[in-house]
Amino acid sequence: MREAGFTMWRDHTGWASMGPLAALPRIPKLLATMWQTAFHIAAVKPDLVVLVDFGVFNLRLAQTLRRLHYAGPVLDVFPPGTWLDNERKARVVSSVAVPMTAFEHQYQFYKSLDLPIAYFGHPLASQYTMRPPRPAPPSSGGTVAILPGSRSGELRRHLPALAQAYRTLAQRRPNLRGVFGASDARARKQIEEAIAAFGLTGVRVVDGVADALADADGAWVSSGTAVLECALSGVPAVALYIISAMLVKHGRTMIKHRFITLPNLVLGREIVPELLQEEATPARLADEMERVLENPALQYAAFAELRTALGPPDALEQCAQFAVDLATGRAA
Repeated sequence: MREAGFTMWRDHTGWASMGPLAALPRIPKLLATMWQTAFHIAAVKPDLVVLVDFGVFNLRLAQTLRRLHYAGPVLDVFPPGTWLDNERKARVVSSVAVPMTAFEHQYQFYKSLDLPIAYFGHPLASQYTMRPPRPAPPSSGGTVAILPGSRSGELRRHLPALAQAYRTLAQRRPNLRGVFGASDARARKQIEEAIAAFGLTGVRVVDGVADALADADGAWVSSGTAVLECALSGVPAVALYIISAMLVKHGRTMIKHRFITLPNLVLGREIVPELLQEEATPARLADEMERVLENPALQYAAFAELRTALGPPDALEQCAQFAVDLATGRAA
């Protein structure tokens, strides 16, 4: 956003948290920032407010803006509850903003409630070029991207499992190479500390998902948008996710779907192996990656199907045009 010429009001790096207990200490600061932001927007009266993800904060911000009599359009991109089908939350979102989803599932849910919602497809779909299919790497080697996540809790829980999985796989494939993708300087430091602690060899650290996937034969990846980036790039993946034991019960009461990984949710079947909680052992991670490296074509065909399911290739342009139309009063 800075590179595009935005004036930054606040930098939200480090605001995210996992679960209610982790969120509690942040609430006073976030509430203060929300009120400051709301008063600023209400005073400036921009032509359009665009909220992107970060559901709890942004929904409260939109509600506060309406209480402060901001009458301009509010566009909520990636509204909360994409796969949770929460009628109450959907009605709250629609009462204060124009929701714009990236997934047909959420679009159909809002429509079933006769609520307005915009849907043009997933804006990421056009930003990645799916590489041509690759043959399996030599049985003694291959390059594996390792994407442990960006939040400190994700890094803390995923790095030990991934480091040991890499070490296990390297024993079977002595020429194996690993490429860690670091989301920022803090993540790079944690990754480098894990590499040293587990004595990993044949690995390097790069910045971001794209660089990590550039020459990868497969990827271990924390479940989230990065799995979708792997699929759109044509890199077969194994997904994992580990949360604290205290959050497991809370998470299972909220999530009723069989899957949590985006490609699997979109297509309604497992195309990317998901190893969650106690299943995300180094041995299982190594075994699943071995299968991926031996037969990369298995996921590739499903990735092509996924790209079609995510909507048209000009989704990003259509989303941007819709935002402009809202700002100028031309949106239907």
